[in-house]
Amino acid sequence: MPRIVLAEDSVLLREGLVSLLERFGHQVVAAVGTATELTDAVDEFTPDIVVTDVRMPPGFSDEGLRAAVALRERRPGLPILVLSQYVQRAYAEELLDSSDGTGVGYLLKERVGNVEEFMDALQRVADGGTVVDPEVVRQLLRHRRDPLSRLTVREQEVLALMAQGKSNASVAEGLRISEGTVSKHFGSILTKLDLSLTESTNRRVLAVLTYLRG
Repeated sequence: MPRIVLAEDSVLLREGLVSLLERFGHQVVAAVGTATELTDAVDEFTPDIVVTDVRMPPGFSDEGLRAAVALRERRPGLPILVLSQYVQRAYAEELLDSSDGTGVGYLLKERVGNVEEFMDALQRVADGGTVVDPEVVRQLLRHRRDPLSRLTVREQEVLALMAQGKSNASVAEGLRISEGTVSKHFGSILTKLDLSLTESTNRRVLAVLTYLRG
C-alpha cells in the first residue's frame, strides 16, 4: 500500500480522508493544511503519492495545485492526485503535462463519495497511471476549440473515458459499442492528433495530453 502525504485545509475533510484511507490499509505519513506544510512533508517523508486540495491558505486560490506542480518539477514522476471542488485550468494543464502525464490525477471532490472509485483512482495514480475526472476533461477541452473540432462527438466521448484510465472493454461497455469500434475510434484519434501508432503503455494518456495542449 502506498505511503501518502495528504494536504487539505478543511480539518473535518482532512480527518475524514485520513480515516478513510487508513481504513483501506493505506499509511498516511502526514496530513497537513497548507501548501508550505505540504512541501515540507514531502521533503521529510518522501511519500509514494501526494493527495492535495487546490485551494489552501493563505490565499485560498490555487496554492495547493501550484505546490503540486513545483513538487513535480523537483521530483519528476512523484505521483500526485489532486482533489478539488472546481477546475483550475492553467495549473491543471501544467500538472497533467508534467512527466508525460504519468502518475497524476485530477478528481472533483464529489468523486470521493464513491469510495471504490476513489480508491481505484488513488491506486492507479500511485502505480504511475493517469486519472482525469470527465468534468475536468470537458472544461479543459472547452478552451481548446480548434483541436476539439478535429474529433467527432463519439471520438471525444471515447477520449474522455480513456482519460479516466478505462480499458477498451470498459469504454465499449460505457458507450454500448463493440471493442472493435473503440479500437477504430482510437486509431482515428491518434491519426487526427498526429500521434504514432507504435506500441506504448501511455498512448491513451499521450492522446489526451496532446489534445489538451492543442
